[in-house]
Amino acid sequence: MHSRELESKKSSLRLTRLQREVLVGIILGDAHLETRNNGRTYRVKFEYSAKQCEYVEHLYEIFKEWVLTSPQEKIDATHKNLWFQTISHAAFRFYAHQFYDGRKKCVPKNIHRFLTKRNIAYWFMDDGSIKSRESKGVIFNTQGFEKNGVENLVKILNSKFGLKASIRKQSDGWQIYISGVSYEKFREAIDPYILDSMRYKIPKDRSKNIMPKE
Repeated sequence: MHSRELESKKSSLRLTRLQREVLVGIILGDAHLETRNNGRTYRVKFEYSAKQCEYVEHLYEIFKEWVLTSPQEKIDATHKNLWFQTISHAAFRFYAHQFYDGRKKCVPKNIHRFLTKRNIAYWFMDDGSIKSRESKGVIFNTQGFEKNGVENLVKILNSKFGLKASIRKQSDGWQIYISGVSYEKFREAIDPYILDSMRYKIPKDRSKNIMPKE
């Protein structure tokens, strides 16, 4: 695309509500922002395992008008990934200012203003997992954030969404654990937004006679 055409395209772009919600979820997860002009504009970079191709295509469709090239393969000695990126645009600057401290991701102090059931679902598809096959508890792998940021997320998950969330120390940082006591409430919140290919991350329903593990 010629530079004049690109500038014309940029001037017409506005983030939709869906895109804004998904963006918050994936920034809490694996996506990241980068700038090449000292913060005037930013672009979003997406990279996931090729095994998650349906999820990658889904994200591409959501942000398609912001992207010039469809998802591409990236292969090294041990991994095969799929990646794509948006154009650089001032619309992403707000999110960079909220979710980055310099080049390091952080949790905004006002994260309560951004969290919705939809972006929790995308955050979970990015960085969530089951605790074990025997538990209804789930985990958010938040080891990349500072402890105070993870504590803030736990506070909002508890107060705003009524979940029983707690912080757990791991060798590589701090993780969020949502107790199996909250399983039904958590699943009800995220279920409308979870792709079929990502449902392996959600604990399976078990007999109501079995007490969920804390």
